[in-house]
Amino acid sequence: MAVAVLLAASPRTASPDIKVSAPERPTLTFAVISDIHVQSWNRAAIRKFEAALSDLSKAAPQAQVLVLNGDLGDGHPDDYRTLQSLLAARPHPPNVFCTIGNHEFYMAWHNVRRQWSDESFPNGETEAASIRRFLQFVREPRVYYRKEVAGYPFIFLGMERYRQSDPSLHEDAYLSPEQLRWLGKTLAGAARSGRRPMFVFLHQPLPGPSSTERGVVPADALKTELASAPGVILFTGHTHRELRLGASETGRPESLGFAAFNSSSAASPWPGSGKSEGLIVEVYPSEVVVKGRDFARRRWIPEARYSVKY
Repeated sequence: MAVAVLLAASPRTASPDIKVSAPERPTLTFAVISDIHVQSWNRAAIRKFEAALSDLSKAAPQAQVLVLNGDLGDGHPDDYRTLQSLLAARPHPPNVFCTIGNHEFYMAWHNVRRQWSDESFPNGETEAASIRRFLQFVREPRVYYRKEVAGYPFIFLGMERYRQSDPSLHEDAYLSPEQLRWLGKTLAGAARSGRRPMFVFLHQPLPGPSSTERGVVPADALKTELASAPGVILFTGHTHRELRLGASETGRPESLGFAAFNSSSAASPWPGSGKSEGLIVEVYPSEVVVKGRDFARRRWIPEARYSVKY
């Protein structure tokens, strides 16, 4: 049953200093940044991520959580080491959680010299090895897991296969029946405890009403699970779509049964150039306020300001 209503601020009336309806301070603030693409050799992506962390520390110094929603790098050990060193050297929220993206499997596209070599795919790389390196980085036993911060559930989903085992998957997120059953039980448990909203994170978005792409396999099963519990808010990345183009790529919450937000890209929003974007989320007792942030220009994105009532 859907209980959340998404209210998008009009581009004509929204402003960076628009007041939220809740007068009290938020009980929780967190940031969602996706598609940072921190490859050890990519100085531009590294600089943008450094700038994003710097701006986040000023725009939301009270943030308790930073979610890196997939495509951390290209899955190479050097990429993970570079990202770890960047986080160690710069201020950021105390809790950092990650989802696995399709680029975490991209060592399969590179030869031993780290040159792109699709003709020799998978270049000796296995899906298990890609997943193992990600899990070592996040220190979790599986690509799907649950955390709790300030009493709110944070639920992380992730793709479990890539093209080695099923070429038809392309860049879609394959979620196993086991993962979907775990999600259903996790959401049901949180709903019974009265904990809401529930924040769910997955790198790839669900297909929208006008989309011919799958994005998630199986998409309908995931939609059913997410709509089964009240107060679910889904955050995705992958498309790099600029935040000014709209919050959700999967339809309105009244048709989904839950709210869904695109988090753009810190490395290369599309179709803009020179930008770096992400979301800052404030949680109040009866609503969640989602605000788009341009980290490169250090300003709010007025077209990307939303309130989810619950």
